[in-house]
This record gives sequence, C-alpha cells and structure tokens, in this order.
Amino acid sequence: MDEFTPMTTESVREILERAGATVMARDGRTEHYGAPRDFSFEVKALFPNGMGLHIVARQFNYRDPWEAAGRVNDLVDVSLMRDGAYSPLPKGYAWFQGTDMEENVHEEALLQIIDCVRGVNPKIYLLQELTGDL
Repeated sequence: MDEFTPMTTESVREILERAGATVMARDGRTEHYGAPRDFSFEVKALFPNGMGLHIVARQFNYRDPWEAAGRVNDLVDVSLMRDGAYSPLPKGYAWFQGTDMEENVHEEALLQIIDCVRGVNPKIYLLQELTGDL
C-alpha cells in the first residue's frame, strides 16, 4: 500500500498561505474517543482571484493495528467555491470537471489543485457561458 504524506490543519494552512490565499481552519476531532467524529479538520481558503477551496479531512487512516502512533490524515476531500457557492471548473482544466468536489486527494494532488485554482481567471466562466460550453 502506498503511504502518502500526512496532512494536518497546520500543514494545509501553510500550503495555502504560501499560495497567496486567505485561510481559515479548525480542528473537528481530538485524540479523545468521546469527541465528535464527523471530521478531523476543515480548512477554507480564498484566493485573490475570488476562487476558493474547502478542504475537509473526514477520518483518520491507521498505519498500525493498535492505533498507538499510526493515526494520520493522508487523504482529504476538496471542494471548489466560486461566489460563495460550490462550483465545477470550466472545461479544459484537470480538476473539478463536472463536479464541485475531488475526493480522497493526497498532498501531491492537493498542491496541483491549489496551483490550478489560484491561476484561474474567473472571466473564463462568463466566456464559456456565452459560448455554451458551461
């Protein structure tokens, strides 16, 4: 089984801030079993071009059978936001084609998504709406 780089609230926040985004983050789970189990962490980012990402780590993966040191988040779900609503990317991009969410994304793919989204010119939506491609 391939092991990916573990991600934390802080590591995802740092990646997004280096990419120029304004970032908000929160942890949803603690190390205690009585804590809510909905998600491990959640990060929202807004880029200068108005595009945003909503990144959620939903569950821990376990790297050893007794959970002692193996609890990690190495896969996250990434949703694309435009004008405050979930949105796919226009045609021609490698991500978010026909969907507003990419699931089970590892860190390398997250870096590619961030690079893609921060470079989107939002006017492409208008252009593709006018040509009927969107």
